[in-house]
Amino acid sequence: MISQELIDKGSLAKEAAYILGLTSTELKNKALEKMADDLEARCTEILAANTLDMEKAKDKELSKAFLDRLLLTEKRVKDMAEGLRAIVKLNDPIGEVENMWTTSHGLQIGKMRVPLGVIGIIYEARPNVTVDAAGLCLKSGNAVILRGSSDAINSNQKIAEIISKSVEDIGLPKGSIQLIEDTGREVANQMLKLNKYLDVLIPRGGAGLIQAVVENATVPVIETGVGNCHVYVESDADLKMAEKIIVNAKTHRPGVCNAAETLLVHKDIAEEFLPSVAEKLRELDVELRCCPEARKLIPESKEATEEDFATEFLDLILAIKVVDNFEEALHHIRRYGTKHSEAIVTNDYKKARLFQQAIDAAAVYVNASTRFTDGFQFGYGAEIGISTQKLHARGPMGLKELTSYKYIIMGDGQIRE
Repeated sequence: MISQELIDKGSLAKEAAYILGLTSTELKNKALEKMADDLEARCTEILAANTLDMEKAKDKELSKAFLDRLLLTEKRVKDMAEGLRAIVKLNDPIGEVENMWTTSHGLQIGKMRVPLGVIGIIYEARPNVTVDAAGLCLKSGNAVILRGSSDAINSNQKIAEIISKSVEDIGLPKGSIQLIEDTGREVANQMLKLNKYLDVLIPRGGAGLIQAVVENATVPVIETGVGNCHVYVESDADLKMAEKIIVNAKTHRPGVCNAAETLLVHKDIAEEFLPSVAEKLRELDVELRCCPEARKLIPESKEATEEDFATEFLDLILAIKVVDNFEEALHHIRRYGTKHSEAIVTNDYKKARLFQQAIDAAAVYVNASTRFTDGFQFGYGAEIGISTQKLHARGPMGLKELTSYKYIIMGDGQIRE
């Protein structure tokens, strides 16, 4: 039995999606601008709501990385608003016609970009997702139903209240942006089967959430991925560059999916590189878990287990392994990677190109931090998530990834014989 809240909000969203699909770019942009202005104007209310969530999270003794994902500051609220303004500047894909051609019968056929319809987002502790998802869905002509976690419920409720009112004030339909306020597991399970109202589901969160959605949903799912990301330092790498990259990839924001979780180091430079980088990482409170060869060079580290190399820590913990050669590094990433983001540090052009060809991941870096796998950093304004699957969308998903297409055909009386 589907809850009344889901039925009511699903019905509203279905009607709103029809109108949004016909709404002009100008009106959608006005709504986005008002959403941004209202978030900034009511920042104090948002931070007060977030304080309630933070107090509960601290009482539960949740990790520092979790608290960082949950925390809102004046700057982070401003960043959310700026993300919406960046979306305003992006081209609206809806109505674009591509690949127009004429058949031998004189029919003109083209592919027109159209919204997906109603998008459901199930996500965990990051309240900024509420804004990013709503903004991208709105610009791409989709209605959105958001279901966050109980840990962020006060923040999400306040943000959703503000931005949903913004779009209604501009004249867009009620139901364009909605939040499921019942955070119970039963309602979440019902949402996975809301085929009558949802066209697609996008989960954003840890491995448990994503696996539960993928395995139990009857609504089509775009799988956003767990980020067990690696940085591999080759024997010919610039070691100062490599040190900066791994420190950034691990410590810039350890609780996000594009943070590095494992450092692989070629044996020929391990003795020179590992003690130095380990000192820098320890200064930043990173716990190091090392293979036997790495522990000889970093004796104060912990011994790495098989599970450590397979884990997305989302914390100030880094697994380290010394590899004999390039091929062993590739094999390790193929075995433990989650097809999210992988990086190599090298001055060998051929190895760099081979790494990018051989590694099966949504984003493959040469001489850069994995932390750049992000819709805003890629120029999308914001992102709905980072897809690690291959069907429909892969990597940071922006506006175009929230659309499908239909064929439009123009004739002048043709019939098929």
